[in-house]
Amino acid sequence: MTAPSCVVADTRRWLERAVVGLNLCPFAKAVLAKQQVHIAVCAAADAAAILREFERELHELLALDATERDTTLLAIPQGMDDFLSFHELTAQAERLVRKRGFEGVVQVASFHPRFVFAGTDEDDITNFTNRAPWPTLHLLREESMDRAVAAFPDPAAIYETNMDTLQALGRKGWDALGVGPSP
Repeated sequence: MTAPSCVVADTRRWLERAVVGLNLCPFAKAVLAKQQVHIAVCAAADAAAILREFERELHELLALDATERDTTLLAIPQGMDDFLSFHELTAQAERLVRKRGFEGVVQVASFHPRFVFAGTDEDDITNFTNRAPWPTLHLLREESMDRAVAAFPDPAAIYETNMDTLQALGRKGWDALGVGPSP
């Protein structure tokens, strides 16, 4: 198993170089600069135990003021190498949020080293908008997202801009960012 400190370092490097550096998420720079992003490493390897850790992180996020912790990334370095299994885990995490009464309070986004959009080839560079060094469940406060989206001139254009950015960058450019998992 990869050391948790390496997983955190890999995730932070990906945030800084890809998510913020390429402006894939125009809302990420501010919370990263304010140190309001919490990166947690899941020690579990099976879906049930991962979901328990996810729920713990969900409650920890909501127990803190957004000025202290606005968002949480739960990196999962073992047990979720298969993208389809991780996709099902993401759906279970979303159901857990609804069952706990936090729909409209927290949303779940997901990132995976082998992320593939429906209808694209695995090697399509546009898939890399959702690729992270480790399978990752991202807990976002809806209120914070609503404020960020309201302040952004054209939030619908983010997706298209990201596709254009990655197509211009190409696979060699992505690889040069060095945002994969540590060896």
